[in-house]
Amino acid sequence: MQSLRRTAFRRSCPYQGVTKISGSLLESIGWCAYSSRITYDAGQPTALSHPQLLQVGEITPGIAEDEYISRRKRLLEMLPENSLAIVASAPVKMMTDVVPYPFRQDANYLYITGCQQPGGIAVLSKDCGLCMFMPDPDPHDVIWQGEIAGVEVAMDVFKAEKAFPLHKMHEVLPDMIGRASKLFHNTKTALPAYVGLEAFTRAANDGKVDDLSKYTDEVRWIKSPSELKLMRESASIACQALLQTMLVSKTLPDESMLSAMVEYECRRRGAQRMAFNPVVGGGANGSVIHYARNDQRIKHGDLVLMDIGCELHGYLSDVTRTWPPYGSFSSAQEELYDLILEVNNECVKLCKPGISIQQIHHHSVILLQRGFKELGILKGGPSLMRCYHQLNPTAIAHYLGMDVHDCSTLSNDRPLQPGVVITIEPGVYIPSTSSVTTRFRGIGIRIEDEVLITETGHEVLTGSLPKETHQLKSLMNYGQNSAMEDHNRSLLSIGSENQQYHPH
Repeated sequence: MQSLRRTAFRRSCPYQGVTKISGSLLESIGWCAYSSRITYDAGQPTALSHPQLLQVGEITPGIAEDEYISRRKRLLEMLPENSLAIVASAPVKMMTDVVPYPFRQDANYLYITGCQQPGGIAVLSKDCGLCMFMPDPDPHDVIWQGEIAGVEVAMDVFKAEKAFPLHKMHEVLPDMIGRASKLFHNTKTALPAYVGLEAFTRAANDGKVDDLSKYTDEVRWIKSPSELKLMRESASIACQALLQTMLVSKTLPDESMLSAMVEYECRRRGAQRMAFNPVVGGGANGSVIHYARNDQRIKHGDLVLMDIGCELHGYLSDVTRTWPPYGSFSSAQEELYDLILEVNNECVKLCKPGISIQQIHHHSVILLQRGFKELGILKGGPSLMRCYHQLNPTAIAHYLGMDVHDCSTLSNDRPLQPGVVITIEPGVYIPSTSSVTTRFRGIGIRIEDEVLITETGHEVLTGSLPKETHQLKSLMNYGQNSAMEDHNRSLLSIGSENQQYHPH
């Protein structure tokens, strides 16, 4: 069926390139089904090379080839007639001359192609479907970095209708651009390789070039059942990892230790990476919203604010908890915590189809202002909003998916629909230098949950992670006792070993 489909396409598409699958490739694929000695390397996991990760018919874990094809079709249906879309993969960012930073694929490129590797450019049009320009093979790079996907993989694994080596792009792409009446591209990953083409420059000068994000955000906004399965798993991993970290937080009284612990717990449960550098703010550091240093010792009596998330096969989680690692809140901490918890719970209850993030945010501002006034840390008058924003300058929510702040071009005024995932994250941030009442200074609290909008309301994807004050107190006291028992067992074990080797 594949060969018939490609033959029919070659007859109808004016762009001819290297599309024939080599006999050696088919041979190796065939052998793979019967022999463990030969493995077809696509440069990333496939169902043949990694059966523990992918099922037959999946391009990436959990996402089938039919879904990728459907995504491209929906995107093309949204674009104006006779349009051409160009999406480049994420660039490789270098730490030093020869050492790259860990690579993460651009979400749009991954969403459309399933390719997890750098160096490629995808082109979409109604005439030719998906055309991929793949990195030219370099034997030197293969020795140092391993196999990469080429033309054959683009067609066999990523199900492109056409594929060319990247060096052919300057021959093929200008004609495709010239035939299009409108050109869209991913401006965040724009490459000189295609932006510098005369045909692209001419189209830009004629006002024919626009950003593709408003269309890709549209198709990515509502998650499919397959995507939601991965997001539930990603949320579950983050919750389990953070719970384990909370349990030992008294015995690891350094922000850096807690950061390392939560990353370890995420990775050992299958996450490929963290969604972002964990925020681990002890005491007043919790009042720094995107605190990232994680280099302080946590003092007795401090709260710890941890904002973490992980990535599972392209889908992210994002959850925050604040707790007292030594087992008890001060009266000021508990009063503020109870307020933030109330706002979190009330805003989660609002989540349902038809309401917008902006409406939920407006309700959260009313609740927080009222609570801050009752606690005596906010006064009325003309400076009310300015003072309020000093206590909480953040929005209540954002979209979540393949990016932490997913679908960023879509308005927060948009009515939510089933299949959309958002966060609910009220907080209060009072630095030690604040002019508020002394007892509240140096306190930062945020409680963040992931919420899926369903047909009948909502589902809290991070609901398994404790957040009630009594739960946190019990958890910390249990964690302290459990950690102490583990520590004592470890000491006994060491003592036993020492006795064995030093009986005198």
